[in-house]
Amino acid sequence: MCTYQTTLVDLDGSGKTANGWQAMSRASVYVDHPVHFASGHAVMIDVLNPQLGPSARVALEMDAASAQALAEAILHALAETPSDILLDTHRRASSSA
Repeated sequence: MCTYQTTLVDLDGSGKTANGWQAMSRASVYVDHPVHFASGHAVMIDVLNPQLGPSARVALEMDAASAQALAEAILHALAETPSDILLDTHRRASSSA
């Protein structure tokens, strides 16, 4: 059974698509029937730029254990990074996406 519960996250980043690197501004996270991953249900993460249309999208489909491990790895990387480096991860006005 699908929950149809989707969490949207605004973000500031880039993703590599079939058209090369593109700015990404949103992620959606949900559990649903996967398109490619061989499972009845999967955790889906779509990172996209809605203003650029469907070609500006990076999609992930994974099992729940992989999604949990990915979330923990992200939190661990952030926790282990010195705060001055984290401050430097914010986009600079002069940088290109």
